[in-house]
Amino acid sequence: MLKMNKSAFSNKAAWESAGIKFPAYDREAMIRKTTQNPRWLHFGTGNIFRAFIARLQQRLLDEGKTETGIIAASAYDYEVFDKVYKPYDNLTISAGLKPDGEIVLELVASIAEAMRADEGRERLREIARAPSLQIMSFCITEKGYALADMRGELFEHIKRDMEGGPEVARHTMTLAAALLLERFRANPGGAPIALLSLDNCSRNGDRLKESVLRVARAWAEAGLAEKDFVSYVEDGGKVSSPWSMVDKITPRPSEAVRDHLKEKGVEGMDLILTTKGTYVAPFVNAEIPEYLVIEDDFPAGRPPLEDAGVYFTDRETVEKVERMKVTTCLNPLHTALAVFGCLLGYNAIASEMKDPLLKALVERIGYVEGMSVVTDPGIFSPKDFIREVLENRFPNPFIPDMPQRIATDTSQKIPIRYGETIKSYMKRPDLDAGGLTGIPLVIAGWFRYLLALDDNLEPMELSNDPMLAELKKGLAGIEAGKPETYDGQLRPFLSNEALFAVDLFSVSSVSSASSAGLGEKIEGLFVEMLAGKGAVAETLKKTLGG
Repeated sequence: MLKMNKSAFSNKAAWESAGIKFPAYDREAMIRKTTQNPRWLHFGTGNIFRAFIARLQQRLLDEGKTETGIIAASAYDYEVFDKVYKPYDNLTISAGLKPDGEIVLELVASIAEAMRADEGRERLREIARAPSLQIMSFCITEKGYALADMRGELFEHIKRDMEGGPEVARHTMTLAAALLLERFRANPGGAPIALLSLDNCSRNGDRLKESVLRVARAWAEAGLAEKDFVSYVEDGGKVSSPWSMVDKITPRPSEAVRDHLKEKGVEGMDLILTTKGTYVAPFVNAEIPEYLVIEDDFPAGRPPLEDAGVYFTDRETVEKVERMKVTTCLNPLHTALAVFGCLLGYNAIASEMKDPLLKALVERIGYVEGMSVVTDPGIFSPKDFIREVLENRFPNPFIPDMPQRIATDTSQKIPIRYGETIKSYMKRPDLDAGGLTGIPLVIAGWFRYLLALDDNLEPMELSNDPMLAELKKGLAGIEAGKPETYDGQLRPFLSNEALFAVDLFSVSSVSSASSAGLGEKIEGLFVEMLAGKGAVAETLKKTLGG
């Protein structure tokens, strides 16, 4: 049997004979050099980090283009560390899933050190002080950067950290600020570093920098940090925050992959659901295609990740690529399939792509509505990208991705995935924002989803969302199957620019004699979806002409 821990390095031949690619470098030497001169500290120990980012560094290590690995820290779901990092000596197995069913396996060992932020505080401070540190990166999802709710009020845990100061900081953003303060105090004038967001959100570097700066300013105003510390964080020449675009579909761990690994003799590959609702395993499965585009702004230097397939470019190009992917070519399509997949009883994204109505919906949003406002980034073609998504990636039957997973935190995704496109339409005199069809369908469908009844009016479990309680409260009184129970409950949400990036009632159609706006259109579609059993599918059919 093959045990995934440090003892594996005395049994390389057995791993390779099982068809699992083995690291080509001296891991103990890598760990020693990383400990002595840390260069990369990463927050967020989830699946995409292990499936993509850690593999990029492994590629450089294998080719002798770097000598150090990544130090990973978790400040959120500590069970991930306790159950899939610590027992396996920070090793993981990457399983790449090809459309023909082939599974490409690799033992990833580039994570030199990992820790829980609550237990590793002193070590994190030590790492932050090290002049050798070049990067502090983050894979914490869009909501990980949020400090306040949709009304602009600080979350209680953020308020606690701001009032308590750097010594008690526990949230990832306040902890990042605390570590920067440690670095500032330990190095005269403050040693340079790059704060690198690797999450799917528009202008992610700015969101990260703004959150850390807000904490730094609060501490300085309260006398908990020096005034010069704020200047240090503000100075892009000292603390940069490059934008990035990351793309690799990394679904929940698959039972099929687990069974495949067990057949190969790998022990301890059980699937785990943490108490916070995170699906993990000692392995991580993902699609083969992957894209990472980063603004090349690293004041302390960086690994040569371009040799591992990363695109380094300027901010303008990153923004074009990010907007292409996040607002048009992938993420909006994913969210559309998530919302309607849940409502229509699907359990796999690939299965949804066989549904003519859902296929027509995402093709309309992508090829027609979104493509109208996409600027070609120049490094790859938007049309080729979206074609790969819709013809190869989403339909891949071996990617066990579920609409229920994609539906998580939808409130945090809506303004970026749809609001930005609507705003782009409003800026263009040749485009009619009020005439959009697919996007309003998804927004209406999302509100229908929030009623927690599927299209057969059967109870349906909702995915986690930080605004779920507030949304459900606002929709109180609406009953699926009874359209007469709608009495304008959506209007406060549809007019909320924090939620949709624009007041949707201010978006009127220029091609219609009616003065009705996009908000009214969404209300009308929502009411249609309340008509009874099958009303969601019928609304899709009627609206899309199916």
